[in-house]
Amino acid sequence: MREGVVGGGTLPLTLPWGARAPAQKALRWRSVKLTSARQWWCFSEMKYIKCFISEIPWNYSWYYSAMSLVESQSEDRQSEEQVRYLQANSRELNSTFGYPNNTIKTSRYSVFNFLPLNLFEQFQRLANAYFLILLFLQLIPQISSLAWYTTVIPLMVVLSITAVKDAIDDVKRHQNDNHVNNRSVLVVMNGRIKEDKWMNIQVGDIIKLKNNQPVTADVLLLSSSEPYGLTYIETAELDGETNLKVKQSISVTSNLEDNLGLLSSFDGKVRCESPNNKLDKFTGILTFKGKNYTLDHDKLLLRGCIIRNTDWCYGLVIYTGPDTKLMQNCGKSTFKRTHMDHLLNVLVLWIFLFLGGMCFILAIGHGIWENKKGYYFQDFLPWEEYVSSSVVSAILTFWSYFIILNTMVPISLYVSVEIIRLGNSCYINWDRKMYYAPKNTPAQARTTTLNEELGQVKYVFSDKTGTLTQNIMIFNKCSINGIIYGYGYDKNGQRVEVSEETEKVDFSYNKLADPKFSFYDNTLVEAMKKGDHWVHLFFLSLSLCHTVMSEEKVEGKLVYQAQSPDEGALVTAARNFGFVFRSRTSETIMVVEMGETKVYQLLAILDFSNVRKRMSVIVRTPEDRVMLFCKGADTILCQLLHPSCRSLRDVTMEHLDDFAFEGLRTLMVAYREVDNAFYQAWSKKHSEACLSLENREDKISDVYREMEKDLMLLGATAIEDKLQDGVPETITTLNKAKIKIWVLTGDKQETAVNIAYACNIFEEEMDGIFIVEGKNDETVRQELRLARKKMKPESLLESDPVNTYLNTKPQMPFRIPEEAYALEGNLELELLRTVCMCKGVICCRMTPLQKAQVVELMKRYKEVVTLAIGDGANDVSMIKAAHIGVGITGQEGMQAMLNSDYAISQFCYLQRLLLVHGRWSYNRMCKFLSYFFYKNFAFTLMHFWYAFFSGFSAQTVYDTWFITFYNLVYTSLPVLSLSLFDQDVNETWSLRFPELYDPGQHNLYFNKKEFVKCLVRGIYSSFVLFFIPMKTIHNSVHSDGKEISDYQSFSLLVQTALLCVVTVQIALDTTYWTLISHIFTWGSLGFYFCILFLLYSDGLCLMFPNVFQFLGVARNTLNLPQMWLIIILSVVLCILPVIGYRFLKPLFWPADVDKIMNRIHLWTRHPLLPPTQTKLRHTRPRRSAYAFSHKQGFGALITSGKTMKDKVFKKNSFSFKK
Repeated sequence: MREGVVGGGTLPLTLPWGARAPAQKALRWRSVKLTSARQWWCFSEMKYIKCFISEIPWNYSWYYSAMSLVESQSEDRQSEEQVRYLQANSRELNSTFGYPNNTIKTSRYSVFNFLPLNLFEQFQRLANAYFLILLFLQLIPQISSLAWYTTVIPLMVVLSITAVKDAIDDVKRHQNDNHVNNRSVLVVMNGRIKEDKWMNIQVGDIIKLKNNQPVTADVLLLSSSEPYGLTYIETAELDGETNLKVKQSISVTSNLEDNLGLLSSFDGKVRCESPNNKLDKFTGILTFKGKNYTLDHDKLLLRGCIIRNTDWCYGLVIYTGPDTKLMQNCGKSTFKRTHMDHLLNVLVLWIFLFLGGMCFILAIGHGIWENKKGYYFQDFLPWEEYVSSSVVSAILTFWSYFIILNTMVPISLYVSVEIIRLGNSCYINWDRKMYYAPKNTPAQARTTTLNEELGQVKYVFSDKTGTLTQNIMIFNKCSINGIIYGYGYDKNGQRVEVSEETEKVDFSYNKLADPKFSFYDNTLVEAMKKGDHWVHLFFLSLSLCHTVMSEEKVEGKLVYQAQSPDEGALVTAARNFGFVFRSRTSETIMVVEMGETKVYQLLAILDFSNVRKRMSVIVRTPEDRVMLFCKGADTILCQLLHPSCRSLRDVTMEHLDDFAFEGLRTLMVAYREVDNAFYQAWSKKHSEACLSLENREDKISDVYREMEKDLMLLGATAIEDKLQDGVPETITTLNKAKIKIWVLTGDKQETAVNIAYACNIFEEEMDGIFIVEGKNDETVRQELRLARKKMKPESLLESDPVNTYLNTKPQMPFRIPEEAYALEGNLELELLRTVCMCKGVICCRMTPLQKAQVVELMKRYKEVVTLAIGDGANDVSMIKAAHIGVGITGQEGMQAMLNSDYAISQFCYLQRLLLVHGRWSYNRMCKFLSYFFYKNFAFTLMHFWYAFFSGFSAQTVYDTWFITFYNLVYTSLPVLSLSLFDQDVNETWSLRFPELYDPGQHNLYFNKKEFVKCLVRGIYSSFVLFFIPMKTIHNSVHSDGKEISDYQSFSLLVQTALLCVVTVQIALDTTYWTLISHIFTWGSLGFYFCILFLLYSDGLCLMFPNVFQFLGVARNTLNLPQMWLIIILSVVLCILPVIGYRFLKPLFWPADVDKIMNRIHLWTRHPLLPPTQTKLRHTRPRRSAYAFSHKQGFGALITSGKTMKDKVFKKNSFSFKK
């Protein structure tokens, strides 16, 4: 490894960055909150922000620790209460405070507000508002040249379709709310247990919860079936962690137990903080029988938790419904609209101004014409009574033309958009390759309004547990006394890759083995059976050094309840290899060693902490030897080893490197035999340190260090945090599509980083690591800039556009939240600039609301499309905050899925959702909009040219029936065919070349520039289509000498040429032809001629002369050869420039996509054999793969005896004597 080589080698830099400075000012979310519990990690490939930022081809790693985002109060419910008061079993008193009941509401509408609220949302589309104004204008007979129903019917259809779709979506939300609100719970009422619904629970009620039951509301734990009022809970719905957590009631209430009389008469008063979104914070005071008792977070059961390993418990309801911390973290439901919708609003405004300009020009022309010519023809063309002058006539003509030219933005545009989005949503629902058979769950598009946005995603914000991982820990490999175990071998003894067909180790010799455990290396079992001393000692260490609880309800069937899944995997491994942890008390541990039961006296647990990164147990063996067993991070334990272990340490470290390269989580295992006299002396020091009132933690740490030294190395473990299928490949593919992956997790940094390496977010070959730990804003700013200097030095120059912008931009006002220490000034932007230069980012120890704030930060400063994906309730706020929310139907409940826009069962389906369905939807929508605007500009602008030859009289150039059917019938099916079936490349090429996704991220296919191109093409086509026929038939005659340049013949000729041009244009736009495409495209043109002869037939014209006025025009006009020559000439002149541009552009101005498409076409014609790939072993820097999701405090709980029931003591003591 070469140090200090920028860009070529590895540049290991360590820049410390620490806790927040108390002197910092409190700013709103625009700033960054520093706290020692929050972590940021980001690893490189440099990106920048907005238009100032460019790509840098370096590859840096970024390690950014001790940072979090300011926690602001939830916007869901602004509560004015500062302190909450309540009394148990007193609904009458508590009702005076106006606390909400326990009903939750995730739906957006009710029966009463649906119509006004939905219409309000729909009329936020400028086009809908535009058509409403147009409708009012058409009701004025003096200016209306079209019937009012030509606008009101299409508008009603559009509004109705959208309203029905929104209503169906909201009905599903109501059904889910009703399902939750109508769950049953047991309530203590007047000395009896009464069953009631969740929604009827009120603040101050005492409820009973049973094992495996979800917690109804945020409740204060009063008592439980476990000793000392302990209750075990699982918080997967809240924070994504499936390991057990322990809550404990205060002693005065734990004595209530399940005595209904005492519980009913309990009248304790609680004074606590107002509702907030802080999951790990709660403060309050319980007043009971004249005494005050302090309350904290460890005594509160939050809604969303599940009771585990506890038969029953009672709780006092503190927060209900919207006040619960779960709902406070859910974020605000917003009406999501795509970037394309916002762009359409802008374009509609442009069209409106353009339309107004044309109408103004035509009105002036009308005024001039009336003043100079029309005034003198009043005998032949009399003015209406309400027209007093040419000025009044011009004003009325302005609005008449405003109505005639309204087809610049036809109402059918939005009908078609809704149909296209619905169709593309159905494709997602029907995609069998996104169907997950094990759970019988297909992909689900829960909204139909965001499909094209899926083709524009630049940043993906992902949860870790349950999203990237399966939250399953597997004992994968181990190193014992310098020998590595865990690889699979064939019958010839050759190492092979482990697969489902690899033969598993047979554990049938062990009656207490876990049948679910799998291992593939028989050599370890053979060593165990031969009595290898070091192997036995290794697994003895794993069976003793832990805080796992054992439950054996059925003889021989053990169930382990571990505080962390890591410990559960290690103890299960020891169990299968013959060292079975059977049971424990506060003073003993029972282990079955190769069939022989032994009891070890538990002398002390040296508990795990994030600083120590290790835990140890001291036991007295049945042979009266005092032994210390330790497991922890290799970076720590290596410093504690005895010098005689140097050679073994080097070998083990090589094995740890191999484990780290495979993405496994590692722990080093060691032991020490302790002299009895030394232990006695140490025990006294330990007791004194525990009783110390000053610097207790430091003194305990010093005492621990005295014991944990001169350790003898046993080996190392390697646990696989099981990833979901295809996660590494998916992330690699998304990276090739230039989609940045950020992981936002509540987990520890070691665990998160380990997963980041395993799933290819981080790579071993990265060029540098930055660690930043600043204790004040100035230090942090300097260190951020130092990191940027290594990656992009020019970003620090005053001439840098971003710095110029920051120095000149006005200061924005901030709302200052309480208890939020934040960094001042532009540090938030400094942070974002640095982070966006990185390839991947991991934010650790994030609360649910902070996840949403990270997404909001990106949305505020960068004009990109964001996607958030998660599977737990703690991801809901993030999912709602992102432009697109994807929920995974995982093990952590249905909250994420129910609040998402799209639901999938596996993370790997995300690449298909984005690169196939998203890209197709974006391409189709862009083609649709380009073609739709073009055909309507060409159609409408001919009225403008005709005005100069009709006295600006608001006379239409087309037959009324053609105007009616043009968008509704003649051109609707071809454009729908294009928008529903077109594919530039098939799904295989889309996934093989993720680079094809790039145009959508930069919105290259439809933007303001492309819109202007459509307008120019439309102007050109309308010019050709009007003037070529007009000039060619001017003064022309039939063979019999009759003139053919009449209004009706000209109208028929123009509209036929127009329809032929737009049909040929859509044929050029179509790249994927199906039978339906041919029928819709050419069939619509044929249908036009059929309708034409019908509408212009003698029968209809004679029956309804006022409605059908073009008698015999089609028959007399279309039988003339010169008419067809004029149509062909018009088509050629309109289409030739388009063909020329599309032919020359890839040759002279090729984009990256054009080059890829050429490769695809070449490979399609001449398939190439895939190149053979050989695995290369890259030299890489040493990296610790230590990760352990354990938490501090469980060891003290075990040694206190509070986890043990009396019957357990009796049972175990009896078995020990025996």
